Amino acid sequence: MRCFASCLEIKLELREVMVLESFVYQKNSSYFAQVAENVEPLAERELTGLGATQVNPVYRGVYFTATPETLYRIVYQTRLCTRVLAPLLHFDCHSTKYLYKTALTIPWVELFDREQTFVITATVSDSKITHSQYASLCLKDAIVDQFQEKFGARPNVDKRNPDLVFNLHIHKNTAVISLDASGASLHRRGYRQETVEAPIQESLAAAILDLTEWNGERTLIDPMCGSGTLLCEGLMRYCRIPASYLRESFGFMRFPDFEPEAWQRVKEDADSLIRPLPEGLITGSDAAKLAVKAARINLGQLPYGKEVPVHSSRFQELAPISDAVIVSNPPYGVRLGAQAEAAALVGELGSFLKHKCTGSTAYLYFGDRELVKKIGLKPAWKKPLSNGGLDGVLAKYEMY
Repeated sequence: MRCFASCLEIKLELREVMVLESFVYQKNSSYFAQVAENVEPLAERELTGLGATQVNPVYRGVYFTATPETLYRIVYQTRLCTRVLAPLLHFDCHSTKYLYKTALTIPWVELFDREQTFVITATVSDSKITHSQYASLCLKDAIVDQFQEKFGARPNVDKRNPDLVFNLHIHKNTAVISLDASGASLHRRGYRQETVEAPIQESLAAAILDLTEWNGERTLIDPMCGSGTLLCEGLMRYCRIPASYLRESFGFMRFPDFEPEAWQRVKEDADSLIRPLPEGLITGSDAAKLAVKAARINLGQLPYGKEVPVHSSRFQELAPISDAVIVSNPPYGVRLGAQAEAAALVGELGSFLKHKCTGSTAYLYFGDRELVKKIGLKPAWKKPLSNGGLDGVLAKYEMY
């Protein structure tokens, strides 16, 4: 399906459009980091710590400026951001026709060649253009038509493993076309080789650990660890392992102004800060043997991960825990008819914390907020956090 029947008319109209001399991110050193809802303040602090300037959090994202080296550092080390976007062009956009026409002014042939693949992610809200998929199609047509006219051949779209990821965002009739500095979503750390039902997203686990303010002074324990995501993120946090340590490719490597030597300096500097894990500092357990196996495999992908003990045990049978930080994501009944089972389990967990965890602090993430009422404990605070499509909550409990 083509956006327009006549390309000739478009080419004539293009004479009225100024061809870009450089991209927005090159002019302003400006970028946008995507984050989950309610994580914006944490991401603002993280980005500032990684060297970003002019940091401005907004709904589900953070605007910032950065040098190329700082950009590479952020993409390599951020635990909370899922994507980092480099804007190519901002423009008013009230129709798909104008979207196509304006997109043709971007020198796509300078960004990649016809042998490389690409994909477009698109979001549309409160605009005359109402369908994100059709807007994405129009942008795709502009890209391939430019290649077709110049080379007589088109680059291919690859939704699974593209060389480049472009992002189209249209809000209130203002469009931004960006190049994704991340490549694949940054929540995919690479350590998750095995999984169990309803795993917690890696960037959410990192946000939970941020909110615990755990710094390694007390033991970190997950008594229902599942496939070990919270344990892995705790390990990476304490040992200073960059969040993307296991990844080999990033979107910024295909930027037209990529600086390989700067990237190597950033990577070497970050990797040099990795430190050993003290014995017994992080531990986990789970009643399901398959979950324990998965957690061990996933931890084993990371430096010092094999030193994290993971036991096969019901939390009810664990020895008393004192002066520790307990963090967990209890099952919340994702299977049909399992809600009652989850509620009963949470009630037992509350009893375990009250009677066997003196002096400890517990942070529990509930994918179903109703389960907070079933634990039988009064939380010190509750903070809403989303996990995929789930509207969950993190609750803190002090055990005296």
